[in-house]
Amino acid sequence: MPAAAAAPMISSVQKLVLYETRARYFLVGSNPAETKYRVLKIDRTEPKDLVIIDDKHVYTQQEVRELLGRLDLGNRTKIGQKGSSGLSRAVSAFGVVGFVRFLEGYYIVLITKRRKMADIGGHAIYKIEDTNMIYIPNDSVRVTHPDEARYLRIFQNVDLSSNFYFSYSYDLSHSLQYNLTVLRMPLETLKTETTQTRQESFDIFEDEGLSTQGGSGVFGICSKPYEKYVWNGKLLDPVKNTIHRDWLLYIIHGFCGQSKLLIYGRPIYVTLIARRSSKFAGTRFLKRGANCEGDVANEVETEQILYDASVMSFSAGSYSSYVQVRGSVPLYWSQDISTMMPKPPITLDQADPFAHVAALHFDQMLQRFGSPIIILNLVKEREKRKHERILSEELVAAVTYLNQFLPPEHAIIYIPWDMAKYTKSKLCNVLDRLNVIAESVVKKTGFFVNRPDSYCSILRPDEKWNELGGYVVSTGRLQTGVLRTNCVDCLDRTNTAQFMVGKCALAYQLYSLGLIDKPNLQFDTDAVRLFEELYEDHGDTLSLQYGGSQLVHRVKTYRKIAPWTQHSKDIMQTLSRYYSNAFSDADRQDSINLFLGVFKPTEGKPHLWELPTDFYLHHKNTLSLSQTRRSYTYWWTKGVLKHLPLPFDEVTCAENRRKLTVKKFHKYEEEIDIHNEFFRPYELSSFDETFCLAMTNSTRDFMPKNVGIDPSPFTVRKPDETGKSVLGNKSNREETVLQRKTAASAPPPPSEEAVSSSSEDDSGTDKEDEGAVSQRSTPVKVTDAGDNTKITENVVQSTKDVYGVNLSDVPSEDDLTIYARFVQLGQSHHKQDKSSQQVCSKHQLDRVINLIPISSFSQDNIYEVQPPRADRKSIEIFHAHVQAGRGNMQPLGKDDLLMYREYIRNRYM
Repeated sequence: MPAAAAAPMISSVQKLVLYETRARYFLVGSNPAETKYRVLKIDRTEPKDLVIIDDKHVYTQQEVRELLGRLDLGNRTKIGQKGSSGLSRAVSAFGVVGFVRFLEGYYIVLITKRRKMADIGGHAIYKIEDTNMIYIPNDSVRVTHPDEARYLRIFQNVDLSSNFYFSYSYDLSHSLQYNLTVLRMPLETLKTETTQTRQESFDIFEDEGLSTQGGSGVFGICSKPYEKYVWNGKLLDPVKNTIHRDWLLYIIHGFCGQSKLLIYGRPIYVTLIARRSSKFAGTRFLKRGANCEGDVANEVETEQILYDASVMSFSAGSYSSYVQVRGSVPLYWSQDISTMMPKPPITLDQADPFAHVAALHFDQMLQRFGSPIIILNLVKEREKRKHERILSEELVAAVTYLNQFLPPEHAIIYIPWDMAKYTKSKLCNVLDRLNVIAESVVKKTGFFVNRPDSYCSILRPDEKWNELGGYVVSTGRLQTGVLRTNCVDCLDRTNTAQFMVGKCALAYQLYSLGLIDKPNLQFDTDAVRLFEELYEDHGDTLSLQYGGSQLVHRVKTYRKIAPWTQHSKDIMQTLSRYYSNAFSDADRQDSINLFLGVFKPTEGKPHLWELPTDFYLHHKNTLSLSQTRRSYTYWWTKGVLKHLPLPFDEVTCAENRRKLTVKKFHKYEEEIDIHNEFFRPYELSSFDETFCLAMTNSTRDFMPKNVGIDPSPFTVRKPDETGKSVLGNKSNREETVLQRKTAASAPPPPSEEAVSSSSEDDSGTDKEDEGAVSQRSTPVKVTDAGDNTKITENVVQSTKDVYGVNLSDVPSEDDLTIYARFVQLGQSHHKQDKSSQQVCSKHQLDRVINLIPISSFSQDNIYEVQPPRADRKSIEIFHAHVQAGRGNMQPLGKDDLLMYREYIRNRYM
């Protein structure tokens, strides 16, 4: 398949303006260049129904101005009266989160502030910074309800400005492997899908000039999002079948962070994306185990993406990713928090002898990840009083039962390891043992990379590389299977285990891209420190979302190199987590249930705050029995087993093709031009606001500042050599932190809003409008005035330390002799023969360049150049330009004619 045969579709609605009249709202959306517009008409006269009209027409800027002018003129009152303007601008936005209704009319939720958090192949990922919730019906038709305000407060308790992410062109609900596999679908499949789409709308210019073989046609592909990780799916349900797909913006919840790893100047972007499941979502003690559909609590899919940022294209660049999952033990179990105990007893709520819930859960994983599924169970095995061991025994029984019916090569692999017991032992190194487990896991699952093995790997293969699993294809490698890690809470122990597995996979990813000679990374290197900081931010964010506090035990805790102050901080985090679980989790759970549409307010039925429990909301089998019963032996979905070890979702089949929207574009169309989307030549750019310069940088933030240090990010550093040793630890978030924008320019003095702490923002970021600011703060301890002298003395270094030589010493005679010879050589080299210079006459102006020798040496002068020679095509273009200036026009080429026809079609048809 040609490299440019398929590309992701870019949404053409990225800037929105909401206009209002007394009877209607008009939502005008445009692309970033403001050349294409779409308009939604929202009726305000219906008190409880949502009436939206989308004419599906693409407007130009002039047409939109004329339309708004006519609307303004048509809705004006009499001249001279108050409020003569008929159309007013309500709010500007960057996207629509959705529409929601409680007991009165509908609200529209708009994204009013965003911030760029990551970049994957030119596709920007944004974080929601602020939203605006607008009531649609007019006040004259509004039917008030006394409980509406309370529902509105509960809904707004879900802070959309905290760790919600979206992208206009990259599907965040799917993995990088899925997104790139879709782009590499066979050409015949894309032609079939395009033919089906063409039958729906006839286009006179559809086929002319857009032949894929030898022509300039490009297939644009848009995939259906994976509903489990979409958090505004219910909010978009009222309109997703009536409006154009460009209006639909799907958001995920979790974590997104990106850092730049500079390898001798070569930029490698390391990205960490965590997708939190919207199924059976909730807080720590209120959501445990699994529901009747196999969805587990605290289920998060973590993906680490590595790519060479010097090449942006998905087709030509080098990309690699590795996915792992965390989630509660897939059983019916819970913990009673009414006793007010720090560790409530674990209770198995239902007997499940045929592992029905576990079968549903692992069936979902087989469809999405393939085989093998590896379970790393970190709960305690030996206890004086049976507590966590209850879960281990039931999980072992469930896995043993399910493996009876699977082929041995695709069986679920179960790895139990009591991490708490090994941590208390002084003879065992926890991370060494985790490293052994990580090596075996990565060798079984493999990882994704979109390029074949390098030639040096074939000539000098590494022993570990030859044992690597996964699925090898002509274009690279695919990850088959996934590691599923769990403890009781899936927070502290799980995050450390996932970090060790991710560190091992990162070494293989770097090796596959030809960046290191062996697939092995060591602690205390710049690369691992950068990766560890990403994972700590990742763990803190997920812990705050589910448990109510940051991580209690970090990687440094298990390495036993944490500072002595860490113990008191761990105690404070434990108390914070206990307080959150006891007093605020119930309100947060109600907000999540309302936001996700699990509970829908209905007149005449109990309100959300009147329910004694939300058990029946998440377990649908308590309200109605299922008509179909799954087999106890063939517990997987039909067709899944046939394609293993490949995941069923990535196989080319009719069922998966129905999830794709395929459309053929010209190669210059904005909907598939990622170069235009990324660089935006129509906008004024500033280096201070450029995201790639503001992100965390291994050279600036981690590499020692002393000259003579090996600049490689894979060199082991001493603790006092790291670039952050003088700046404090990342975990020390209670101290005041300052946001550093770039290394080239010093930032202005921080205001009060720029100083943040862990209690204000779980990811250590400051809220800003759309601007590229580093997603993680660089901690700088603010000292007193008395310490300034001491700091200055440390900053100023001697010339001996900086340049390696003491400049105050007098140069020796030999050095002076060498310098004199160098000066004479330069004078002789640039000596000019003035007699050879001639005055240019008029007949000499025909020559483009008149070269004059400036050296006294022979023709081996290193500055000697040849006059530029234009090729035939350039000469023809120049002559055509000259003739056009004289009024003699050349006939249009095929591409020019096609571009003109596209313009006519968009302008007048």
